[in-house]
Amino acid sequence: DWIDIGRPWDLLEANRWALMRMDHKVCGFVESGAHLFGPVTVAATARIRSGAYVEGPAFIDEESDIGPNCYIRPYTSIGKEVRIGNACEIKNSIIMDKAHIGHLSYVGDSIIGQDCNLGAGTITANYRLDGGMIEMAVKDRVVDSGRTKLGAVLGDGVKAGINALFMPGVKVGCNSWIGPNVVVQRDVASDMVVLLKQNVEERRISS
Repeated sequence: DWIDIGRPWDLLEANRWALMRMDHKVCGFVESGAHLFGPVTVAATARIRSGAYVEGPAFIDEESDIGPNCYIRPYTSIGKEVRIGNACEIKNSIIMDKAHIGHLSYVGDSIIGQDCNLGAGTITANYRLDGGMIEMAVKDRVVDSGRTKLGAVLGDGVKAGINALFMPGVKVGCNSWIGPNVVVQRDVASDMVVLLKQNVEERRISS
């Protein structure tokens, strides 16, 4: 069996295929109050903190630290030395080695590259308001993914400030920085800094 992975969302399908066929085993430290449901792999040096709920099939690799109070949904693969903060939700995604997902974040149907750092409250939107198919730019042309659920693809070393929002189907190149409160609506090239300008008015309260 083989799967074409020439397009970004094909990686999610390949990940799903692999997780459904692998032999799962829990070897790591699962704290009291954490819940694992279905086929889940927890590597020997991984830690699942109290209040976490991991729903398989899912894979958590060596030295990763999950929770507390996280929800890891099916078809999620988490690499080595990954930190998932408090009260995060990860769904049908690939989180690569040494990535850090800050607390109160949501990552859905997305690929997060190695050494990424997502600030607290980061959201990867994975569903259009009109429920339509999500398009993504692939090799300078816009392609219909054929999916109604597709989040963001972040290259290695991407940093996102607090409350950053990635719209469905966007890609961010390696080592780019996305500032706090920025809504990423189109692709960002590698080695870019995207910041939000705001107008602040300061005045005294009238008596």
